[in-house]
Amino acid sequence: MTAYAVAHLRPADRLVEDVFVYIEKIQSTLDPFGGRFLVHGADAEVREGEWPGALVIIGFPGMEQARAWYDSPAYQELLPLRTDHIAGDVLLVEGVAPGYDAAGTAAAYRAAAASAAQ
Repeated sequence: MTAYAVAHLRPADRLVEDVFVYIEKIQSTLDPFGGRFLVHGADAEVREGEWPGALVIIGFPGMEQARAWYDSPAYQELLPLRTDHIAGDVLLVEGVAPGYDAAGTAAAYRAAAASAAQ
């Protein structure tokens, strides 16, 4: 099942050379794990709430590859170039299976809520 690395990066006061180097080199850390950018540097149209910063989404063939990329020596060596200059939140998350139906999830939540209420 596809997995994603999702980052919400906060605006920095100013970008420094380390950040440019990070951006230039990150793809080479993704390639061995089948990672590819799905969202990177695009303007977000905020419809609800607030979103200060940028959204980055990287797709991987599966959670194993996403974890292996993040934990890889190549990425861990590169990571401080960003984290020392840009605050953010990063998570790894599995996508849904083909044929996923949100109504099934709602039914499971409804059943769990009814059980808890008894």
